[in-house]
Amino acid sequence: MGFKFEDLRIWQSALKRTVEIYTLSKSFPADERFNLISQMNRAADSVVLNIAEGSVGLSNKEFKRFLRIANRSALEVVSCLHIAKAKGFINQELFDELYSKYEILIISIQALIKSITD
Repeated sequence: MGFKFEDLRIWQSALKRTVEIYTLSKSFPADERFNLISQMNRAADSVVLNIAEGSVGLSNKEFKRFLRIANRSALEVVSCLHIAKAKGFINQELFDELYSKYEILIISIQALIKSITD
């Protein structure tokens, strides 16, 4: 038994990314716990959750709507990465690595959106 979303490579990739973001945010200063850490973790989770929720919708139009939300959340994570780098919480190498992974994820989400017919 399983759910449709569990077989989606895009969902599996988003899940890996959210685990990486959680691991990363643990290294941030404690005073960021209710600011950047919370925002970044929630945005990363939102990507995974919206892909899952949309995949069990009643229509392709509904799935695309949730994928667009997931895409915006992924872009929010990228913005959080920029903030983390600007505040000195991550170095350029780590930023580049995670940025690249999210860029691939965003491109994949956008490609899936385009492939779904209403």
